[in-house]
Amino acid sequence: MDWDALRLSLQTGLASTALAFVVGIPVAWGLSRLRGWTHDLLSSSVLVPMVLPPTVLGYYLLVAVGRNSPVGSVLDALFGFSFVFQWSGAVLAAFFVSVPFLIRTAQAGFESVDHALEEAARTLGQTEWTVFTRITLPLAWRAVMTGVSLALARATGEFGATLMVAGSIPERTRTMPIAIYEAVLTGRTSEAQVLALTLTLTASGLLVAVAFGMRRRGPRSH
Repeated sequence: MDWDALRLSLQTGLASTALAFVVGIPVAWGLSRLRGWTHDLLSSSVLVPMVLPPTVLGYYLLVAVGRNSPVGSVLDALFGFSFVFQWSGAVLAAFFVSVPFLIRTAQAGFESVDHALEEAARTLGQTEWTVFTRITLPLAWRAVMTGVSLALARATGEFGATLMVAGSIPERTRTMPIAIYEAVLTGRTSEAQVLALTLTLTASGLLVAVAFGMRRRGPRSH
């Protein structure tokens, strides 16, 4: 059993989901406030990473942040840092693959909130931050947590883009999906079966944990 691969998958999934939450919630809220062709265009653009083959997305990430790219060159020159063949590259790949699931689900939740309640709070002198944290987010909480669950499951099982950007380096970037692929490729069928079952149970357990936490801590209906 490749415990390092399981650890890396969990670390990558959790880190990329946390990043998706920080980035995706403001984006989802902003999209829910737009109307007309701008709303349709930007909402459709969010779906692009979902429909692209992961290897294509990984290639685009290499072009964008690889060592020979403008961004990669600056990071390397100033900080000696690179996403390529690093755990951070696996997180970046998983983030771009999974964040659309969170954005679109949370966006639907924000759009379902009764705007009259938000306007009533504003007329009482509440700031936009207070309106968002005390009214909008609690009312859309179940949709937000559903998006988090989907993003976490997708990030934990990410394969193609991760392999393109981070490669397969034992104890550093070889996650469970990559370990399963390599086991099958080299004829280690029994090992592949154990790894696949472990990843399935782990991903299912994470989803159940999020659902349980949502039921226990989410806003309750009266």
